[in-house]
Amino acid sequence: MLKPLPGGERDGYADCMAVPRILFVTGKLAEPALRRVLADLAPRAGFVAEVAVLPITVAALAPTPWIARHLERTDGIDRVVLPGLCAGDLGVVAEKVGVPVERGPADLRDLPEFFRAGSRSRDGYGRYDVEILAEINHAPRLPSDEVLRQARDLAEQGADVIDLGCDPGSTWAGVGDAVRRLRAEGLRVSVDSFDPAEVEAALDAGAELVLSVNATNVDRACSWAGRGDFAVVVLPEPIHDLDSLGPALDRLTAAGVRYRIDPVLEPIGLGFAASVGRYIETRRRYPNAEMMMGVGNLTELTDVDSAGVNVVLLALCQELGIRSVLTTQVINWCRSCVREIALARRLVHYACTNRVLPKHVEPDLVVLRDPKLREHGEAALAELAAGIRDPNFRLFAEGGVLHAMNGDMHVTAADPFELFDAILARTAVEPTHAFYLGYELAKAVVARTLGKNYTQDQALRWGFLTVEEESHRDRKQRKASS
Repeated sequence: MLKPLPGGERDGYADCMAVPRILFVTGKLAEPALRRVLADLAPRAGFVAEVAVLPITVAALAPTPWIARHLERTDGIDRVVLPGLCAGDLGVVAEKVGVPVERGPADLRDLPEFFRAGSRSRDGYGRYDVEILAEINHAPRLPSDEVLRQARDLAEQGADVIDLGCDPGSTWAGVGDAVRRLRAEGLRVSVDSFDPAEVEAALDAGAELVLSVNATNVDRACSWAGRGDFAVVVLPEPIHDLDSLGPALDRLTAAGVRYRIDPVLEPIGLGFAASVGRYIETRRRYPNAEMMMGVGNLTELTDVDSAGVNVVLLALCQELGIRSVLTTQVINWCRSCVREIALARRLVHYACTNRVLPKHVEPDLVVLRDPKLREHGEAALAELAAGIRDPNFRLFAEGGVLHAMNGDMHVTAADPFELFDAILARTAVEPTHAFYLGYELAKAVVARTLGKNYTQDQALRWGFLTVEEESHRDRKQRKASS
């Protein structure tokens, strides 16, 4: 057991017994690294740490019934933390030790974040007040079933309203049927068209929003009053002239037609900064008006992954009280825009409501890299390699170097092919294990290239795009039991 860690008085406690005592379960191989992490973490996080070292090299490989048999009941312990990858029912361990038991993180280096997340209040996180309109582009060209499929997918990703994008130059005779079919699915619908026949058919079928109205068609829009409960999106005409909004808004108000204003976001190089200024000025002129922002002119028309752009634009919307955004998912780098905005609107709402930085709050939006790069360090890796006694390889990627170690070797190389040659020079590798090593090393190289964390037998983390994978060990156990 680890003796009570120092620092209690420095953190404002009279003695160590006044703080929770937490028992951390580990195996022989991870014991030194765990003790180092806890020696730094426990005084700062306000608990006394003790360590139970089980008679196994890697405790994460042990199922909970085995852990329960080998773990002694310890008086004075308030809580037990097992390795995050331990399989099985935690109840059998809790029954043995008589205190609450939980799984910690899969990697012990994440323990500081694990305890910080447990202590940091995020009350209210997840709330939002920005509505997502997701456009189905060129809807008239699509079969009816395909329109419905795309609409369902967009709604599942977080869209609140499905926008049917119509094609200029011809009238879509099927727009009313398309709206009715989506409404029958319980979906909210808007129509993106300047064709009066299309708009009127859509409104009669239950569409709730019309994109768009400006000085050229405002009189026709006023004639739609009474066709249902709907609103229109109003644009300046020309788009740089905010003074053109006044007469159009006055006519709509007089006709009893609800509206939201979109000053039109323009692409970089074609008036982007000025268009951002228009949103700010519009809010100044119309402090209580509903507003909308179409983000596609930036996300679709800029050579950059869309997630970061969407967060910044949603922050602008949150601060200006713009309560709806229109997005598209046409070009490949925008294929996940709806999910990005669904997360971003929660992040910016939390930051603005609580006046806190939007940092260390929503890790699912950190996609290309990881929120924090963890490294064992050369000394820790050497210590780990010295403690291995079995033939199973452990793989690591740190500091631009790949490591492979087992009870017979510890080889390193920057090139995965050179690393594998070094392994083959010392031992034969049967084909299935060679495939496994190649697969894991490929992940390690990707992680090293992008500045991500690599943990053997775990999926690389890609934020909300992460695809979980079954570990090599779990796959073998599943096949053996089937």
